[in-house]
Amino acid sequence: MPLPSLTAKAAFERADYPVVVVGAGQAGLSISYLLKQQGIEHLVLEKRQVGFAWREQRWDTFCLVTPNWQCTLPGFPYDGTDPEGFMLKDEIVDYLARYCQAFAPPVVEGIGVERITQDADGRYSVYTAQGMVRAGQVVIATGGYQTPVLPAMAAAIPPEIEQVHSVDYKNPASLPPGEVMVVGTGQSGCQLAEDLHLAGRRVHLCVGEAPRVARRYRGQDVVAWLDQMGYYDLPVDKHPLGAGVREKTNHYVTGRDGGHDIDLRQFALEGMQLYGRLTDIRDGNAYFDERLAEYLDGADAVSESIKTGIDKFIGERGIDAPEEARYVPVWRPEQAVTEQAFAGITTVIWCIGFRSDYDWIQVPVFDAKGYPKHDRGVTPAAGLYFLGLPWQYSWGSGRFSGVARDAQFLLDAIVQHVRQPGDGGGITASSVSGRPGESMGTGVGKRTETGTAAADGGRLDGVPRNNARVSA
Repeated sequence: MPLPSLTAKAAFERADYPVVVVGAGQAGLSISYLLKQQGIEHLVLEKRQVGFAWREQRWDTFCLVTPNWQCTLPGFPYDGTDPEGFMLKDEIVDYLARYCQAFAPPVVEGIGVERITQDADGRYSVYTAQGMVRAGQVVIATGGYQTPVLPAMAAAIPPEIEQVHSVDYKNPASLPPGEVMVVGTGQSGCQLAEDLHLAGRRVHLCVGEAPRVARRYRGQDVVAWLDQMGYYDLPVDKHPLGAGVREKTNHYVTGRDGGHDIDLRQFALEGMQLYGRLTDIRDGNAYFDERLAEYLDGADAVSESIKTGIDKFIGERGIDAPEEARYVPVWRPEQAVTEQAFAGITTVIWCIGFRSDYDWIQVPVFDAKGYPKHDRGVTPAAGLYFLGLPWQYSWGSGRFSGVARDAQFLLDAIVQHVRQPGDGGGITASSVSGRPGESMGTGVGKRTETGTAAADGGRLDGVPRNNARVSA
């Protein structure tokens, strides 16, 4: 269905805007909705298409790993018939398209931002191939996953073997015939390995320290329990790991076919070859560490610790929930395989995440690693904001479940940052409804009333990924 958007010509006929939003995924659309509700003029610049990452950078069987009821974009919560289900890729794209149709955001597609600078008067210059516009305030809503990670050792893979990053994988038939090595066991790696395994492909899976979580426990989805326990309301500054939680790998689980656990041990019983972490490639061979058993045990331990937290919550609240037996490992490696020839392997799929890339933002708001310095998305540079970052404020910040709350916080900050007529900001105290600092509401509710219990010991958040941020 056609998406409402501006033409580039119409957008750039104007020299400046009160607010420019960069990116038209769920984060950019969320802040656009709130700005439009308040009558604040703005422009949304999208390098490709609205929802491009969902449309073009997901595999064919991709689906959400959190239930549909967690999709609560501002003014547009999930309205389908299966709130406990998991939207498929095309359904996600349709959800965003219908969101656009519902409020007609001022989006211009096909315009990438090449550079942003802050001028002496405090306003911002936003440079594109189409031209430059000025803005009183700018919201960067491009997320935290820009550059696919490929390790240096990839250059040592024999040239006849095809290499694919998870962002480019579509389906088993799109790969050359033969066996497939999947590197990485975050959400993408495990789900791609399952996709290939179910299609009858021989899979070699390089396992790392990623944690896992059960799909359901004691009568409902684990996500529902964690929602009731208040985990999704836990702010990053209250988390036991603090900002360090942003460097953790997401737990692997799937929403495929109604949702189920991903059990790598079961895959091994069914013929999938598991290894430890890939450490080297040379002379036509891949080499792995000897820690496979440790990685599998660690993933199981995290999953079981989450169940322990749920048990405690149920007991403390006196909730009537069915009892459920704990997980018992169905397979254990007898001896770690530390070397494997590439003979028979025709494809390697890298599932080791993404790095952020903000080199085009020439404003000094980044730390030594190039990550934005911010407080809930508000940077030290007046009028410059980020939205949609992983754990920007809470677990849901980079997701459909929490971006509305973050967008509301930034809307309040934008309104507080009032620029008077004549200074180019374009927002005056009389041009928006509500008073600066007054919450204006998102129309978004929670599924359940939350308690105050959080997850046990921060174990929900996995392990470091070598400064690479991984996708959900």
